Amino acid sequence: MKILLTGASGFIGRHLLDALLDAGHEVVCALRKAKAEARPGTSQFIIDYNDARRAQDWLAELDGVEVVVNAVGILRESPGQTFDALHRAAPTALFSAAAQAGVGHIVQISALGADAQATSRYHLSKKAADDFLLALPTRSTIVQPSLVYGPGGASAALFERFASMPLIPLPGDGKQQVQPVHIDDVVVALRLIIESSSTSDTRIALVGPQPITMRAFYAALRQAMGFVRPARFIGIPMLLVRWAAAISSRLGRGFLDEETLGMLQRGNTGDPAPLISLLGHEPREPRHFVPRPYADAVATRAQMRWLLPVLRWSIALVWIITGLVSLGLYPVEQSYELLARTGMPPSVQPLFLHGAALLDLALGVLTILPRRPRVTWVAQAVLVLAYTAIITLKLPEFWLHPYGPVLKNLPFLAALWVIYELEDRPWNT
Repeated sequence: MKILLTGASGFIGRHLLDALLDAGHEVVCALRKAKAEARPGTSQFIIDYNDARRAQDWLAELDGVEVVVNAVGILRESPGQTFDALHRAAPTALFSAAAQAGVGHIVQISALGADAQATSRYHLSKKAADDFLLALPTRSTIVQPSLVYGPGGASAALFERFASMPLIPLPGDGKQQVQPVHIDDVVVALRLIIESSSTSDTRIALVGPQPITMRAFYAALRQAMGFVRPARFIGIPMLLVRWAAAISSRLGRGFLDEETLGMLQRGNTGDPAPLISLLGHEPREPRHFVPRPYADAVATRAQMRWLLPVLRWSIALVWIITGLVSLGLYPVEQSYELLARTGMPPSVQPLFLHGAALLDLALGVLTILPRRPRVTWVAQAVLVLAYTAIITLKLPEFWLHPYGPVLKNLPFLAALWVIYELEDRPWNT
């Protein structure tokens, strides 16, 4: 079967592409950017959804295509990517072209909640494309996934991170209703829909076996990752959650903005019966989302996603506070006395003191920047070793100080080594 697939580089799209190729289908991938090498069984063409708003933009690529699958979607807008363009305008143009070209079946991957009660721009844009498709004289199936969990998913990484924390933050009381479904069940369902000669339902909700609360979902996911200690939660007052969502919306960053918060508060549940009928069994429960042989690896990766930032910020604070203390919070005259004991001439003591303080501040700021060269950690280790060597040679009594000011350099160096080795690993994938 020849299938045109849009969104083949996205989370659902790339898993579906693997399944279709494994089943022996020929897949034409519509991509915004060309990939270096086309996989066996695939061909690709470049098209920008922002410019593909007319049926004629798609017609040339539909020759011989039997099924069109639209898997393009964004959770939040960004410059150059809007809900209207990616969820409505380009898909409706594709659907029109497919109908004109005589494509036998169009599968639209929509979203649970894209219905008559939709209020978010995300859901309304999806619903507009759904309604347009259903009005065409072509066989069509609209699948509406709930929260989809699976390896490589951005939402999965986020939920794993929270579930691995000693205190799991919840919006309010955490009783928002969700019905998460595993990517494997989603892909099997999509493949069966694509391969079937007929589908009894034009709208199929892809959801887990039953609705659960966010609190219960985190507890089940934590259990699946093999944590022995039970989940403990801390509820974040909804007023603070709304403020954070509003700030995130203004900045265009963060995992929760005003629209996604509204969708979460509304709930994300549906009838699992059509999916159960399609699969021939119940979809996977959240407590089985993580296969047991991989539980330790998933748990470690989840913990690294928040432990490394904690370590990095701790290191940054050490440098920043040390710099501020050296600039005057600690009596400057006493600092000069210590420098004099190392044999430093009085004329250069101010230069050394303030220069070292500014260097400490610079290292602290560099540590918290979003992008840092790995040499940052090497430079810090070299500086700590230099300070330690000077103190050892000139002020050896500090090694025996009851507060251990020099001994603390040892765990600090170990922390720098740990973050140097681990920070460039793909913990966020």
